[in-house]
Amino acid sequence: MVNTANPPLVSGLADLAPLYRGLLCDVWGVIHDGSSPHRPATEALTAFRDGGGRVVLITNAPRPREAVIEMLDRLGVPRSAYDSVVTSGDTARAELAARPGVSIYHVGPDRDLPIYFGLDVVFADEDNCDLISCTGLFDDENETPDDYSESFDRWQARGVPMLCVNPDIVVERGERLVWCAGALAERYRERNGKTIIVGKPYAAIYDVALSELGRLSGLAIDKGSVLAIGDGIDTDVRGAAGQGIDALFITGGIHSQVFGPRERPDIAAIHAYLATAGLGARALLVRLVWDQTASNPAA
Repeated sequence: MVNTANPPLVSGLADLAPLYRGLLCDVWGVIHDGSSPHRPATEALTAFRDGGGRVVLITNAPRPREAVIEMLDRLGVPRSAYDSVVTSGDTARAELAARPGVSIYHVGPDRDLPIYFGLDVVFADEDNCDLISCTGLFDDENETPDDYSESFDRWQARGVPMLCVNPDIVVERGERLVWCAGALAERYRERNGKTIIVGKPYAAIYDVALSELGRLSGLAIDKGSVLAIGDGIDTDVRGAAGQGIDALFITGGIHSQVFGPRERPDIAAIHAYLATAGLGARALLVRLVWDQTASNPAA
């Protein structure tokens, strides 16, 4: 692993591609913004695959992989950009499958309900459940974590654990940031509520993703040959570090407001931010591209 506290800004994935056989690439914030794809990012991943590499998308989406693939299709993300998808939703399904007959109170939008299809779970209200299963806010367009304060107190008083299916605190939706399940889990922990968190940066999802890379390549995967790509310090970069994997930090995502102008970030500010988090990265890119200098000679 060659992550460093002062990673350089590179011109594109092409600068790093010869060093790696596989990519673990974040989805939301890197290859789409929730409403449209980032075409240069999908082109970069396609170019990496055209060169013989394998790409596994690794996402904290609280849905099964099939639902995520359908969403990517609707957004116009080409299947040429990836080989497979691993989701925190599938990791959560494994957690729930290990608790047959568990009664759950689902916190989150109805669009996340497919995560429970085929599982031996019983839906209950918050006063009679064994587990809070949190995939997000009920209405992430209008609610904030503050709206759940009284609920947190009730759950904590009963000693009910929360399964957090999406550790992200916020994600991009177009030009806005919206709250995710990770924000609720963070507030619940602050009230001494017990949490069970799956997805990045935790090991289980990386175990599955690395196994998938090995299956795709037909060879045992050396972590030194894998590059993780993402825009989240506490999910993508921290998760990669925990696994001994190099990280390409995309600075133009959810943390961009900290670094100055999005397209010309303050590199010293990025290094300071990483240092405060106790983390490093292999390299930096504003947005995932194959070769920025080739597409923009003035860059």
